[in-house]
Amino acid sequence: MPQHGDSDSRSAVDILIASDRVPANARPDLLTEDDIWALLEEVKDPEVPAVSVVELGIVRAVHWDGKELSIDVTPTYSGCPATELIEELIAEALRAAGFRDPKIKQVLTPAWTTDWITDEGKEKLRAFGIAPPEGSSSKMSLLGEPEVIACPHCGSKDTERVSEFGSTACKALYRCKECLEPFDYFKCI
Repeated sequence: MPQHGDSDSRSAVDILIASDRVPANARPDLLTEDDIWALLEEVKDPEVPAVSVVELGIVRAVHWDGKELSIDVTPTYSGCPATELIEELIAEALRAAGFRDPKIKQVLTPAWTTDWITDEGKEKLRAFGIAPPEGSSSKMSLLGEPEVIACPHCGSKDTERVSEFGSTACKALYRCKECLEPFDYFKCI
């Protein structure tokens, strides 16, 4: 915890989650759907903390089941090891905003696709050193010639795929022949 006089750069959501307490004046009934989406924008993907779960397109819907808030989540792929943690981070953020028992529902169809990553999310991936998916998902990207992927560090298209799989199954490992830096590429799936 910061000492007296130190600045705390954490967001209000981070501070509430860390304290594990719901503020006495929390009024989730006053939050609009837009407020809830904004709250979910603060929940970062644990494997790629530069982007939120909303920017990755993992959060599919926000809706009310009677008086209960329900969030639909689609994992990036079946068996993604971060799915449980993501669901818990979403629930913690909602509890910190005053929701006593938010429901997180896993929705597997339609399957997640990189087409759901927002443009802002793609730019954040690039700034983080991960080449974002280029184009849209299609069978040709799975069966055709390897794509020409621009280096997120220097922009060169003189790159080569080193491995079909990178730091996670949904990424491939590339190397730039210009700046010689390795980088992950978020595959179009």
